Amino acid sequence: MNSFGVVFRLTLFGESHGPAIGVIIDGCPPGLAIKPEDFVADLKRRQSGGVGTTKRQEPDLPEILSGVFDGVTTGAPVSLITRNSDKISSDYDEFKNIPRPGHADFVSRIKHSGFADMRGSGHFSGRITWGLVAAGVVAKKIAGTSEMNAKLISAGGSEDIEKAINEAIALNDTIGGIIECRVKKPPKAIGEPFFYSFESALSHIIFSIPAIKGIEFGSGFAAASMRGSENNDPFVDSLGRTASNNAGGINGGITNGNEIVFRIVVKPTSSTGVDQTTFNFKEGKMATLIVKGRHDTCIALRMPVIVEAATAIVMADLILIDRGIHGERSGPLPLRGIPLKGE
Repeated sequence: MNSFGVVFRLTLFGESHGPAIGVIIDGCPPGLAIKPEDFVADLKRRQSGGVGTTKRQEPDLPEILSGVFDGVTTGAPVSLITRNSDKISSDYDEFKNIPRPGHADFVSRIKHSGFADMRGSGHFSGRITWGLVAAGVVAKKIAGTSEMNAKLISAGGSEDIEKAINEAIALNDTIGGIIECRVKKPPKAIGEPFFYSFESALSHIIFSIPAIKGIEFGSGFAAASMRGSENNDPFVDSLGRTASNNAGGINGGITNGNEIVFRIVVKPTSSTGVDQTTFNFKEGKMATLIVKGRHDTCIALRMPVIVEAATAIVMADLILIDRGIHGERSGPLPLRGIPLKGE
C-alpha cells in the first residue's frame, strides 16, 4: 500500500515520468502556519545537480492544492504536488524485455500483471521521495524543537566520499553508502510497543525509501559483541541523561529523551553503466544489458534530507498518538489552546 501512519497519515502518488507526483497528508492538526516557501530549502537538498547525481533537472516547486487556507492548515487533508517536466522516457524502453538486475523492473511487471509504468521506473522511482520530503516539512512543525540531522558518513566503503564518488564515475559504475541520523532534543516517552514502537515505526518508513538495505540504532550490530555492563547506559541525573548512548535514545521501543542515533545502509544504484550479462525475457536467452539514460552514481548523496523527513513523519505520528492517549503530556504542539480564527 502507498499510505503510512496512524494519525498523521500520508499517501504518496504519481510516477516518475507522469504529469505530477505528490503526497496527501491526512490527520494534520489545524492551525499550523504553512506557505509554499517553507518547502523550498529541504526540497532543494533532495534535488540533483552535484557531482555523482543524475543530470535530470526538475524545478520541484510545490503546489498546495488543499488543506491550507489563509496560510494555515484547516484540519482537512493537505495535498501537495509538483509537476514533472524533464523526462526522456525512451531511455527505459529496453527494460521491458531486459529488466535491470537489482531493480524493481522484473518484480513490478509480475506484481502489476504487466501494466506497471516503466517510464523513469514509474512509481518505483526515487523521484517519489519528493512527497516524503514535503510531508517531512509539515511533520517538523509538529515535532517542534526536535532537530533532525542526517549526513552521509561513508560511500563505497570509504570515509573519503569525494574520492569514492570520483572513482566510481571514472569506472562508469555506482556505489552505495551509510547515512547517520541524529535527533537532538527529542520528546520523551513516544513510541507504542509492541508493534508501533519507535524503532519499528521508523524502520517501516525507512525501508519504504528506495535502495535502503539495513538499519541499526545506537551501538547497533556492535552490541552483539559487547557485555551488558558495557552496553548499558547508566543514568547520570534526574532528567534521565545517560553516560553513554548505546541504546540510541530508545529503551523498550520508547524514546528516553537522550539523542536518537541510527544509521542506514544504502545500496548502489541498480542503473550502473557497466555492461551486465543478464536474461532477455522477450528472446528467452542471455544478453548484454547496457543501461542508458541519466542516473545517480551514488543515490546516497541525496538521501540525508529524505531520512530526516521520514524521521520527522514518525515523530509527528507518535506525538499525536501519545496525546490521544495521554493528553498534552509529551509533545511541543498543543492540540488544544489554539485560538479560533477571529478570536
